[in-house]
Amino acid sequence: MKADFIKTLEERVILGDGALGSYLYEKGVELGRNLDLLNLRNSELVFAAHEEYIRAGSQLIETNTFGANRFKLREAGADDQVIEINRIGAQIARKAAGHQAFVAGSVGPTGVKFPLDIGETSEEELREGLREQLEGLAAGGVDLFILETFSRLDELLIAIDTAGAVAPGLPVVAQMVFPTRGKTQEGIDARVCAEKMLAAGAAVVGTNCGRGIDAMVTAIQAMSEIDREDVIFSAFPNAGLPEMVGHRMIYPAQPAYMAARAAEMLKLGVRLIGGCCGTTPAHIHEFRKTLNIKPMRQSRTGRGPATQAPTTADFPAETGKRPGSFLASLKKERIPILVELDPPTHLEIKPVLAGARKLAEHGADAVTLGENPLAILRTGNLGIARRIREETGIQTIIHQTGRDLNALGLQSRMMEAHILGIEAVLAVTGDSASATDQPGVSGIFDLDSFGLIRMLNLLNQGRNLAGQSIRVKTDFSIGAAFSFRPKNPTLQISRLEKKAALGARYALTQPLFSKDSVEQMMEKVSHIDMLIFPGIFPLISARNAEFIHHEVPGITVPEEIRSRLARYDKVEDQKKAALEISRQLVMDISSFVDGLYLISPLNKWDVTLEIVDQVRAAGYRGSGRHLIMAAG
Repeated sequence: MKADFIKTLEERVILGDGALGSYLYEKGVELGRNLDLLNLRNSELVFAAHEEYIRAGSQLIETNTFGANRFKLREAGADDQVIEINRIGAQIARKAAGHQAFVAGSVGPTGVKFPLDIGETSEEELREGLREQLEGLAAGGVDLFILETFSRLDELLIAIDTAGAVAPGLPVVAQMVFPTRGKTQEGIDARVCAEKMLAAGAAVVGTNCGRGIDAMVTAIQAMSEIDREDVIFSAFPNAGLPEMVGHRMIYPAQPAYMAARAAEMLKLGVRLIGGCCGTTPAHIHEFRKTLNIKPMRQSRTGRGPATQAPTTADFPAETGKRPGSFLASLKKERIPILVELDPPTHLEIKPVLAGARKLAEHGADAVTLGENPLAILRTGNLGIARRIREETGIQTIIHQTGRDLNALGLQSRMMEAHILGIEAVLAVTGDSASATDQPGVSGIFDLDSFGLIRMLNLLNQGRNLAGQSIRVKTDFSIGAAFSFRPKNPTLQISRLEKKAALGARYALTQPLFSKDSVEQMMEKVSHIDMLIFPGIFPLISARNAEFIHHEVPGITVPEEIRSRLARYDKVEDQKKAALEISRQLVMDISSFVDGLYLISPLNKWDVTLEIVDQVRAAGYRGSGRHLIMAAG
């Protein structure tokens, strides 16, 4: 063993490694494969990943044992090899680390159902499962334990206590996930969690995984309010929110951006810094350079469970050419305008209703309503859509994901939507459930966006997925999401072509910020028989622009715009400049696009209302393609 881990942390910042799970998948491991078994079956690959992180500057590396407990290994038929898998995982890391880095034994959540009194596992069985994993890691020669990606405080406290009993001489780093507002899925504040982790025996407390570095800064700020001067914090953020591109999970946050935000956490007292899902040796190298990490011997990262990609069924094309009631209802003499409002995270819906009423009065054609975007709990969009239609008369478009309901529930919900008078649906796969703010949530994904479009098209033909008659044909205008990437548009355009073939008649795009990008997009998709509504997102600050660019997948904010906003010191001046940019973009494109999709920033509908007024006052008519579509 090298220098004392805690003493080193007290003297200086230690740089950890990055993700192991997502990095091993990136290196060719089959998506969804059990990674812990690689310790036995492909130790060379695991060793090589450790070495790459050490060369990049990691002073602490984690063992490839995140899910190596009896409860998770049981699914792979390897629950009788727990101690061996952990011991060998530690030995692989120990060999790679040599005298250059600390080795942290990685322990993740067990997967046991909580609260324990409603599940099949007793606390005694849970402790025994943790004990054998910790004993295997200790036998393999780890310098410390890192308990990471825990969403439940009660489970983590049991793990801390068990680690102290198994190896009293090994320090424990305890890390939780705080998806939003510095709170756990159960709503427990990060400061309270940190205090309880310290009381249970953790030497270092912190956070890893979650919804990207911005949410992590909030959690660390809360922890830093602990009234003790001797607390050591750790932080290991994801590289933004993931997006499925083809069969790969892509994380958008670039190394330089993450390093700059990591510097903020060092000022708040973080002494152990690394990366979680989506981070690579390139991120660690940038951390070392930007944070001026001095060479020594030790550091770390948290690693969340790899997100299993939902499969895309290769459905045959079954296209009906009816536009659906919503598209057929669009007014002929003006460009269509859709405005997105998110349902609230509570049951006070009056502000949303007020916004919809104002938007209707000022000439918006429809309000679109997301379905638990980013997997954060919100009031159901179907009920709000019905209320908006009843009380304001404006059309509503509900977003429907494949994440939260199985194929049975999805069909039932869409039949209900028809009965309630909803005439437009945007079919999207849905954000990963791994970033949810609710405990025990997992994604279902019986149907992805392609499957949802096919399902809706069948309902429009009067049939369900089993081919059985539903006696009445629905008349949904079926929409699809489209992420246009100017530098490499081919893949996304081919996906849009398939969605059109399956029955989608309009597409809402991710936000675009330049006339050139919109022109290029409209030219490249002109052959597709769909209305394309480019997304317009009024930025609200320079920080907001940086966050959107670096942490939200599929969105690029041009450097020119980010630099322009950064020239203003006051946020209010930045907001004014950003709104002017959006206004100018709308002026530049409204003569040739099929329609506008205005996204209200932070649900501030008054911002998008100003743009609606601008467009209606100017009398823009758009491309006129909606007239052709309405004619069917």
